Amino acid sequence: MQEAIDFEQLVNAIGDAVIISDAGGNITLWNPAAERMFGFTQSEALGQSLDLIIPERLRGRHWDGYQKTMATGQTRYGNDVLRVPAVDKSGNALSIAFTVALLHSPQNELTGIVAVIRDETSRFQEERALRKRLAELEASAGA
Repeated sequence: MQEAIDFEQLVNAIGDAVIISDAGGNITLWNPAAERMFGFTQSEALGQSLDLIIPERLRGRHWDGYQKTMATGQTRYGNDVLRVPAVDKSGNALSIAFTVALLHSPQNELTGIVAVIRDETSRFQEERALRKRLAELEASAGA
């Protein structure tokens, strides 16, 4: 017989950031990996808007999509990995990749969104450096 899964232990042990936000976009769950990634403690993040980690220039687009998802109960990003910029507590830019899932009440009302997030900043920087080097090599070969 399978043991019951301790979901709180799972969320706290997982290496990826797990963030849950309610219908209004306020943070209701912030796991230890989110603390490490973004620099905000759980007590600093809980109850705050997702604006905490969204770069200011992207907030309008984010909230348009968030509100549309809450109104329709559908998201384009359920199975796709979304790669976007984010910011940490110090204001440093991050490149993150994440998937989202919609959360529902027992009455099947949409109550929030969970995001599972990975920091891909170093990978993004390495790829950018490789693309730049490739362009330089192609330019010198064609000269």
